[in-house]
Amino acid sequence: MKVRNIKLAIKSDEDIFNEVKDVVGKIERGKKVKKHEGISFDSIDAMRKVLTEERLKVLRTVKKEHPESVYELAKKLKRDIKNTFNDVQFLAEAGLLELKKTKDGREKTTPLVNYDKIMLEIPV
Repeated sequence: MKVRNIKLAIKSDEDIFNEVKDVVGKIERGKKVKKHEGISFDSIDAMRKVLTEERLKVLRTVKKEHPESVYELAKKLKRDIKNTFNDVQFLAEAGLLELKKTKDGREKTTPLVNYDKIMLEIPV
């Protein structure tokens, strides 16, 4: 099995702007640009608001147990469905979780984690 990682980084708006400017410059000069995937936060505090202990439990449970719905995930976590749903939505919006909608009789949303590790990069 191929290990896939997701990269989190702490970057200022200026750092992100400079990266985008560099990529656009390379494209304009006809140079190849390496595909770059990841999620950036402007501070550690912003990242901590996204990656709380409960949300990390959600990610680990989805990866390990493959629940077929948010309801099943809430049962596995022994949590309220509404709170679990809110965390799942938040993680999906942050790009840390994928949601697959299926209709097998009744419509359900299956949460997916398609990576093996979260790697954090903090410039010093």
